[in-house]
Amino acid sequence: MTQTAGLTRTERVADTDIRFRRRGTGDTALVFVHGFLDDQYVWDGVIDALTVPGVEYLQLDLAGSGDRTESGGPFDLTRFANDVGAVVEALDKPFVLVGQSMGTLVAELVAAGHSSRALGLVLLSPVPLAGVGLPVEAAEQFRSLGGDADSQRAVRRQLSVALPEAELDRLVVTGTRIPKTVVRDLVGCWNDGDPRGQTPSEYQGPVLVGRGAADGFVTDALVKAHVLPRFRTPESFAIPGAGHWAHVEAPAEVAARIEAFVTGLSTAADSTPQAPGRGWRDAFASKTDAAFAAAFAEDIVLEASVLAIPVHGRDQVKATMSAASRIYESLEFVQETTEGPRTYLEWEATAFGGHEIFGVTVLTKDDADRIAHVAIHHRPLEAALRFSAELGERLAETVDPGHFYHAH
Repeated sequence: MTQTAGLTRTERVADTDIRFRRRGTGDTALVFVHGFLDDQYVWDGVIDALTVPGVEYLQLDLAGSGDRTESGGPFDLTRFANDVGAVVEALDKPFVLVGQSMGTLVAELVAAGHSSRALGLVLLSPVPLAGVGLPVEAAEQFRSLGGDADSQRAVRRQLSVALPEAELDRLVVTGTRIPKTVVRDLVGCWNDGDPRGQTPSEYQGPVLVGRGAADGFVTDALVKAHVLPRFRTPESFAIPGAGHWAHVEAPAEVAARIEAFVTGLSTAADSTPQAPGRGWRDAFASKTDAAFAAAFAEDIVLEASVLAIPVHGRDQVKATMSAASRIYESLEFVQETTEGPRTYLEWEATAFGGHEIFGVTVLTKDDADRIAHVAIHHRPLEAALRFSAELGERLAETVDPGHFYHAH
């Protein structure tokens, strides 16, 4: 399916104030996440230059910014990741996330939480997920930018090289519309970061990392020390003659890098058959409700030797599996076989201080390629019973206790 540049429409996530623009059509989506003091329109130049066939482009404003300055709080990374996550769930198609500056933190968290459909991750002028960690005095200078047009203009001039004057004016207007209290919270997002940034990224898919070569804030040393090492095999690039807003200063060059990355993903997907159990394995790696839900049919049924009776329905099953994944101290899938609609996964795990648990999971898919039935066999029996009791305690307020065995 070929992308149609002129087709733009705005949609809303049901029962929220989250609106997003869809441009073009395709079986894959590129989802753009803006940075500090910016809005969704900061990506227009890049999107105008993209010509990837079979891809549609999505933009949205984070709460407190752009057209959402009237949104209520909280204004933190969890809120932002949940909002963007709601958009990709509404899409119900594979996607690539593109984030800039503060938006890279949000993009990574969303990719990790939706890894079964996140084809790739593009981080432009990336802030480390663990945060920049500016001293109090330096961070306060950024916190005080709210409503101060002159100071915002000065910061943008200082950190850019080729920002067009008209774009600078627009960005200053955009930034000064953000409430002062929101600006202070946004600084906390990128300065304090997320604790998950202290460990390797939970997102294991393809990653492209880029920056403006003259960016004095996200430096080459910062990227090499605190961004690249957290990913498995990241690609990286630098745009000469561009600063912190490379996507505005050199949109065509940034678009070319994104286009090459996305095209490479498509080529790899065409040449390598999709492993049926990948979504299941990815969900266990991310350990989140959303990651499991992405692969489930609405009426999924879960049967297991750790359950007294089966669990029914996507919400109940995703909560059960997410909680179960967090009980394991380690889990390795050692064998996978597919026969018709069924995939058999043999696994080895540890829990409860290193006790070994072995098992086989059988996934049965429906006609829409969603997992409709799961059967999980654990051994030994003593470990299975202990696992069930622990699972029941963790899900006491979510899943009926009658589903679990109870320790005596």
